Amino acid sequence: MTVLFNSTNMRRRSFITKTAASSTLLGLGGLALNSCTTIGKKHLTILHTNDVHSHIDPFPSDHSRYANLGGLARRASLVERIRHENPNTLLFDAGDIFQGTPYFNFYGGELEFKLMSMLKYDAATIGNHDFDNGIDGLLAQMPHAQFELISANYDFTNTVMDGLVKPYQTYLIDGIKIGVYGLGIALDGLVTKKLYKETQYEHPYNVAFDIERRLKNEEHCDIIVCLSHLGYDYDGNPNRPDDVRLAQKTSYTNLIIGGHTHTFLEKPHVLNNKMGMPVLVNQVGCYGLNLGRIDFYFDASKHISVDGISISV
Repeated sequence: MTVLFNSTNMRRRSFITKTAASSTLLGLGGLALNSCTTIGKKHLTILHTNDVHSHIDPFPSDHSRYANLGGLARRASLVERIRHENPNTLLFDAGDIFQGTPYFNFYGGELEFKLMSMLKYDAATIGNHDFDNGIDGLLAQMPHAQFELISANYDFTNTVMDGLVKPYQTYLIDGIKIGVYGLGIALDGLVTKKLYKETQYEHPYNVAFDIERRLKNEEHCDIIVCLSHLGYDYDGNPNRPDDVRLAQKTSYTNLIIGGHTHTFLEKPHVLNNKMGMPVLVNQVGCYGLNLGRIDFYFDASKHISVDGISISV
């Protein structure tokens, strides 16, 4: 497999993956990549955000780093345009939807969930800051979320959120089955016990092994995606699970969409899983400044090539 990266301008960063005949990015056979606009018969687009932190308006014109950047209205226009180009599009968020502007202080997350619903997000995982109004505060906003909250390693059994959070969700689009599961960071030390109450944290690696096997062998998914709020890389610290180690330890996960560390990757990081197959890991910074885009192209035999960009909003 050869991975070629290029930059078309300061607002658009892209990568193109070319696969050899004996293996592909996702382990489903070989496919030569000549033109991403013509390749294959099926095309799936995955869009993603992370750590938006209640940033709904663009940054002010006098901001020292992000002047006039971001804003939900711009993201909405961008998402609408991409969906018009390819109706086979999914939109995800990797957590920390709440906390960071007065919108959260005044409305407690209601506005964030309503606007995400208007953008037709398909699913989001739960970040540590999404507990900042307590688990009861999260419950109070659930009627405004017309998208799935998914987390496989937070056990809400003995809480008011019991039954409202799924470990994973599957989507069938144009004959392609996509499995998506969520993972959250350890809450102890980040969130006070009185806020998350009886929520139980399970080690994400162990949970990921179980869920991805289920999605592959029982649900028969063609692509498996993890929405992770673990953080990108903690330099191999065994006590802090992260996306880099997760990718290396899994067997069937094809794409990890990350959050928590506010890491901006100019291009998705390509790692090998424990079976020697490539996994994409991506994260697009924070505050809604960027929108991640991953395009999967399938030929008639479901051989896959991938093209990805990170777009400034």
